[in-house]
Amino acid sequence: MVITLPKPVMEFFPYPEVRIHQDQFINTIYNAVNAKQSVLIEGSNGLGKTISALSACLPVAIEKKLKILYVARTHRQHERVIDELRMIYKKHPISGISIKGRNEMCLNAFAANGAFDSKSLMEMCDLLKAKGRCPYYKNVDLQTYDYLQLVKQLTVKPYTATEIQHICKKKELCPYELVKASLPDTKVIALSYLYAFDPMIQTAFLKHINTDLSKVILVVDEAHNLPETAVDISSNSLSLFVLRQAEIEANNYGNTDIEQFIHFFREEIEKLVETINREEIINPDRIIDIIQKCGISNPRNFFEHIHETGAGIRRSLLAEGKNPRSYVNSMSEFLLHWLDTCDDSSYINVANCYYTEKNQKTAKLEIVALDPSKNTEPVFSATYANVIMSGTLQPLNAYLKITKLSKNAAQFIAPSPFPKEHIFSAVCHGVTTAMEKRTPTMYQTIIKRIVEVVENTPKNAGIFVASFDVMKSLLNEGLTLALDRPLYKEERGMTSKQNEKLVSDFKSCGNKMGA
Repeated sequence: MVITLPKPVMEFFPYPEVRIHQDQFINTIYNAVNAKQSVLIEGSNGLGKTISALSACLPVAIEKKLKILYVARTHRQHERVIDELRMIYKKHPISGISIKGRNEMCLNAFAANGAFDSKSLMEMCDLLKAKGRCPYYKNVDLQTYDYLQLVKQLTVKPYTATEIQHICKKKELCPYELVKASLPDTKVIALSYLYAFDPMIQTAFLKHINTDLSKVILVVDEAHNLPETAVDISSNSLSLFVLRQAEIEANNYGNTDIEQFIHFFREEIEKLVETINREEIINPDRIIDIIQKCGISNPRNFFEHIHETGAGIRRSLLAEGKNPRSYVNSMSEFLLHWLDTCDDSSYINVANCYYTEKNQKTAKLEIVALDPSKNTEPVFSATYANVIMSGTLQPLNAYLKITKLSKNAAQFIAPSPFPKEHIFSAVCHGVTTAMEKRTPTMYQTIIKRIVEVVENTPKNAGIFVASFDVMKSLLNEGLTLALDRPLYKEERGMTSKQNEKLVSDFKSCGNKMGA
């Protein structure tokens, strides 16, 4: 198609032609961002949303001296941003970095293998640096010239997180420190939702980039995932396993008052969940009553005392050369969160009973956030402009309401670029994954329908299931044997690297007989 784009955008759009409806997509974003306005925009896969958003936002970002934070869910999407920036770089010099989480970037095997989430790794990293026990961090000072040259190099043109990691591995430098030093002079940063929407991570990150949200154009890709992520950020859980481990830990470190509280509290929770079959919403005051039954008149002061004790245990473990994971610390954070949210109607409290892999019944308490806008609205209202885009956002007004994006946000739905005759949709009657109907007979029926589709699909076929439990049941009922093609399956807890390899191997079968 003939290009009909604003002159400032043409300086950055790197391709000789636009796809059908892509010019409308770009113009909508450019006009909104140029007017310091947010935009909620839907476009099909294949439209070219990434290059459209970058080309539309960059002229405004450069003129107004703003940064572009491009948030997406996976590392593959982050690296796609850098790929497109490289195309732009051929026309207009621009810097950009994709960032992985510390647990993906960290070269220190002790820290990376010992942490069980990004927060624990961040805490462990800070402790190792303070104790002078990370050689990669030490080398930042020992190899000052090489380090500063690399910082300068990263601020000149686009680099992916994987490339930065390889460079640092050769030089034995900390990738995290190198990226952190480069951020203030980098125009486009591609990273996960957490950097923008997790309040604790966002605060630290904004210090690193040496700016505030008012100087940021925020692009949210695959934005249909954002409400769920925002809710997850504010949710928390405490299992009986963690309570038992915290009790042992308190005993090992001679914290008798904490050990006695945990023992009593655990036994009371076990009594509470005895009559629960799967999960049940509980009044938060039931837990407060249990706490007061322990003789604790000021729960907040006591839990802050436990939190300080847990922090001390972590320091002791690190001094002993052990993984500084404290169950006492984790328990205290949950209980403090319980106090903070117990009077907030945007949270519910749940007692959840489930079975372990060894088929043993156990339980956990959960604080479940219901309102994503608690995390999205403070961000959207503070930025210079927001570009919220996905292939599936309708109804747009509903999305505006649940995230509390500005009511005057521009809205646009790009028609699909694919001819309708190329799309076939069919609905199969007589199958369901409703809990009470998950029987071997039903799974056998589902397998037959899957086989029918696969046998009539000439190349690759994708099967999307309701949960890992449903997938496991389909496999147990013989799905693999029923198919005459290789079957690739996502595993619970896969790393992004494992996931990327899985997708790559699956795609490679499209050139053969399919998978």
